[in-house]
Amino acid sequence: MYMEAVSTPRLRVLCVDDNRDATDSAVELLRLVGFDARASYDGPDALAAAGDFAPDICLLDLNMPGMDGDELAGRLRDQAAGRAVMFIAVTARGDEDSRHRTTAAGFTLHLVKPVDPHQFIRIIEALKRLEGENEDRASPPRP
Repeated sequence: MYMEAVSTPRLRVLCVDDNRDATDSAVELLRLVGFDARASYDGPDALAAAGDFAPDICLLDLNMPGMDGDELAGRLRDQAAGRAVMFIAVTARGDEDSRHRTTAAGFTLHLVKPVDPHQFIRIIEALKRLEGENEDRASPPRP
């Protein structure tokens, strides 16, 4: 008798940027390649969305009115209560101070806008490979 593989949910990605066009484009691209992606356009909205959505990955702009990306990352991390969340900065700021800032805030990657679509797709593919490896570990061995 064969056991059915345990189905794991798709990676959930929260995209946060006050530039609605950039955010909506990123969400559509992520959905096209199989992620469960949602958009938020400011920090408070992102915190509210993350409560129900529980993202695995957060793509955050650094320069947003009201709450910047590194403050938002800290608050999202606190809200996740120990659940692993990957933070990726997507920002117009590529200077050394900004890169140090994202490293100190616990971001995994720092991408400078405009992000080349090919680079973005390569990153997405790498994340999908990680998702596949996680699914392999979550599936029971076949007899």
